[in-house]
Amino acid sequence: MNMESLAVFNNSFSLSSPSHDHFIPKNLRPSRMVSLQSHRQMPKLEVRCAALTQSTDPKSKEAKLWGGRFEESVTDAVERFTESISFDKALYKHDIMGSKAHASMLAKQGLITVNDRDSIHEGLSEIERRIESGEFEWRTDREDVHMNIEAALTDLIGEPAKKLHTARSRNDQVMTDFRLWIRDAIDAIGVKIKYLQVSLVKLAIKNEGVIVPGYTHLQRAQPVLLQHLLLAFVEQLERDAGRLLDCRVRLNFCPLGACALAGTGLPIDRFMTSDALEFTAPMRNSIDAVSDRDFVMEFLSANAITAIHLSRLGEEWVLWASEEFGFVTPSDKVSTGSSIMPQKKNPDPMELVRGKSARVVGDLVTLLTLCKGLPLAYNRDLQEDKEPVFDSVKTILGMLEVSAEFAQNITFNRERIQKSLPAGHLDATTLADYLVKKGIPFRTSHDIVGRAVALCVSKSCELQALSVDELKSIDPVFEKDVYEFLGVENAVKKFSSYGSTGSACVASQLDHWVTKLEINKGV
Repeated sequence: MNMESLAVFNNSFSLSSPSHDHFIPKNLRPSRMVSLQSHRQMPKLEVRCAALTQSTDPKSKEAKLWGGRFEESVTDAVERFTESISFDKALYKHDIMGSKAHASMLAKQGLITVNDRDSIHEGLSEIERRIESGEFEWRTDREDVHMNIEAALTDLIGEPAKKLHTARSRNDQVMTDFRLWIRDAIDAIGVKIKYLQVSLVKLAIKNEGVIVPGYTHLQRAQPVLLQHLLLAFVEQLERDAGRLLDCRVRLNFCPLGACALAGTGLPIDRFMTSDALEFTAPMRNSIDAVSDRDFVMEFLSANAITAIHLSRLGEEWVLWASEEFGFVTPSDKVSTGSSIMPQKKNPDPMELVRGKSARVVGDLVTLLTLCKGLPLAYNRDLQEDKEPVFDSVKTILGMLEVSAEFAQNITFNRERIQKSLPAGHLDATTLADYLVKKGIPFRTSHDIVGRAVALCVSKSCELQALSVDELKSIDPVFEKDVYEFLGVENAVKKFSSYGSTGSACVASQLDHWVTKLEINKGV
């Protein structure tokens, strides 16, 4: 599959990040599904469609390919309202792929000649060349990407082009194109997810041993290693990648040959076209094949969850970059200033990541609303499924890319963080664990430590500043060994459960990700 086909984007995204084979669960790889391993060297997603022309001259209108029974042309207003070429031309490469596979199958089945097939293939290749060079004229009177390409093919090669639509409808054709397009989009997003994961793990490696306040309810809770916090986002991103790949497995079935909704009486071979397009198999039910949009909704849902994770990461860093926290300083490369206040340095990229999540969620809601209550099988309403998908993919790729850029261009202010740690009695829970180890029930321990904290509040001091005598006045169980549990450094050392913020546990987590993401610690 060629990633250049995602031509809807307004910017080029570099896909030269590390390999991402780890995203595919081995037990979910159908034998005919192309794995992400085949895309290690991915080309850029480049804009091509923006420069292409559209003809709106009424004099250039031609008879519709479907217009045999019609005596009048549609009005200009209807033409403008119903056209989809302004956005579905992004599917051109996949439309050509599907048409070539279909032509090959028709020739094998004896429905067209080998010479017809060769003429169709050569003509489609020439049309693809013209599209990518900007020579192709996209015409609104030809409605959509399929009719534009088919009509241009007829202009180019004549009679053989009229045979291409044998045993095919625009209904199954567009569904084939769209599944292929989304399959490529999933691969592109997977690469970007891994790139952000790598950036976060490298940031964690650079900040070994840094302890930060952990928060619940946005109130100080317990001390955690900064590496532990950063790896929490890496875990979320891994689930995001898994959802996309689950979606990829389910969408990877071929609608081609379902025709309008009922299939065909002609002797086609749907398994041949499915194999040629690297689908797992043809879709079993022809009605479902043309009316299903589950794969679109699932894809947009996965994108929306990813966007929410990125929004939470953005919020974390926006807060930490504030004067009130001062934990993070973004470099000038990822900051902006104020037009009126010369002192300002704003983490705008992550604010926009937070804001753009609304677009991705909105794209999902658009599809859910669009499909609600639609009768089977195909309805023209479903033309509206493309733009939300194109917007979602463009937005999520941008969010992932800029989040990685931000991660590579921030500095954690260790001195400021260190000075902030004494506030909030972050070692209180560890002190309760000390009492549990002394044989005191946890609820009783909780009450004892609560009284110790109250004493600290009255004295404006930390728990470790209390003397043994003061602690014994609260409960006689306290001994001098209590100080091994007090202070944030000691508290972090005491965490030992699997997945906890203890140094050994976090080191193990970090090693896992370094291995899985194939990170060279020396780079």
